[in-house]
Amino acid sequence: MLKNEPNESWEYSLYIPNDPRAVTVCRRTLRLILTMHGLIRVVDTAELLASELVSDAVCHTKGPAALRVRWSANVLRIGAWDADPEPPGPPRDLAQLTDAEEGRGLALVRACADLWGWQPLARNGNRGKYVWFELASAA
Repeated sequence: MLKNEPNESWEYSLYIPNDPRAVTVCRRTLRLILTMHGLIRVVDTAELLASELVSDAVCHTKGPAALRVRWSANVLRIGAWDADPEPPGPPRDLAQLTDAEEGRGLALVRACADLWGWQPLARNGNRGKYVWFELASAA
């Protein structure tokens, strides 16, 4: 197993088709990446939040998507790019979503991440957006 050094940075990107099965591929790939880098204590939270972002990217857009995982300066940043340039809807309050089957993604991200946001982004000639979160307590 690799051990993270404080000044060592790394990054992975996984490009995925618009297919609901890609969410499982991303979740399993993320678990493997974080385990191999010695970040096992944040795997469950990172996996949950990344699954929400990737699921939103696949279910609410028609184009390709990507998962990006980056470690830099003891901060883990995970995000999903999709081909829809529209900003994500505002996160709802988790207390209001107890029985809801949809709409929990960004509420979970807001509740569990140290920081989150989004930005317009183009990839391979496709316009879209990048929604991300950080887990600063990953170190």
